[in-house]
Amino acid sequence: MNSPVNSPVKDVPPAAATVGSQGVPAPGTAVAPPRRGGRHLGPVALVVAGGLSVQFGSAVAVLLMPRAGALGVVTLRLVLAAVVLLAVCRPKVRGYSRADWGTVVAFGTAMAGMNILFYQAADRIPLGAAVTLEVLGPLILSVVASRRVANLLWAGLALGGVVLLSGGGFDRLDPVGAAFALAAGAMWAAYIVFSARTGRRFPQADGLALAMAFGAVLSLPLGIAEAGDKLLVPSTVLLGLGVALMSSVLPYTLELLALRRLPAPTFAILMSLEPAIAAAAGFLILSQALSVVDALAIALVIAASMGAVRTQVRAAKQAT
Repeated sequence: MNSPVNSPVKDVPPAAATVGSQGVPAPGTAVAPPRRGGRHLGPVALVVAGGLSVQFGSAVAVLLMPRAGALGVVTLRLVLAAVVLLAVCRPKVRGYSRADWGTVVAFGTAMAGMNILFYQAADRIPLGAAVTLEVLGPLILSVVASRRVANLLWAGLALGGVVLLSGGGFDRLDPVGAAFALAAGAMWAAYIVFSARTGRRFPQADGLALAMAFGAVLSLPLGIAEAGDKLLVPSTVLLGLGVALMSSVLPYTLELLALRRLPAPTFAILMSLEPAIAAAAGFLILSQALSVVDALAIALVIAASMGAVRTQVRAAKQAT
């Protein structure tokens, strides 16, 4: 995934739209685009690639749940992802303020909460439905964060697609699973905001590595309590490493980089692609078939996401 952005979208000069040496856009701020139009697709491609990775990784995680349980899978995912990121990034732990560490703790808590709640949902309801409910969090974030009429319209269209993908209602689903998915959506919104803040305060992916480690520590007792020594079975660990790379290391790194170049409201609306990707992953890996209505819903969500990106590019041009 995946923090709330409560400030209105502002058109500001490029110098005012960045913070510190990282050049990170403040959440809710429209950033002037690079002079070459082709580069507009850079952060968008990062978000889409991250979505593909995380949802197909989630489908693999569902296959792993019978071995280690939902909490066990979360623990494997976060612990192994933290090990990989710490080894690659080797983040320093000195020279940061209390506010910096507070951001890392909040980001790590959001990541752990989002994953724990989502896997509890995916263990009870189909993957596409779980992500459909979860994505309501980023959608609400985009509406709250932006006062542009166009963004509200695109968010509304995406929400229509989400509702259509649900089949017009969620009463057919396990209510506990649906509640977990909705709660995961709230944590996803928090993840978006604190990911952006972490990217501003820490170089490269150092903040992500530290936050992942904190999230892993939070999840570890829960995973051990549910799965015990099943977490040490070599084949389970190997599959868990695959889930960690696909669902955490790669997508979170790509999203953090994207949030340095996209305002949080646009990023949140792009998250509307997640139900479509999840439905495809569920079909290809878990044999969860797509209906004609599902395909129409996916088309609406994709159209809304494309419209949001075009609106952002146009707003950024006007800001220069």
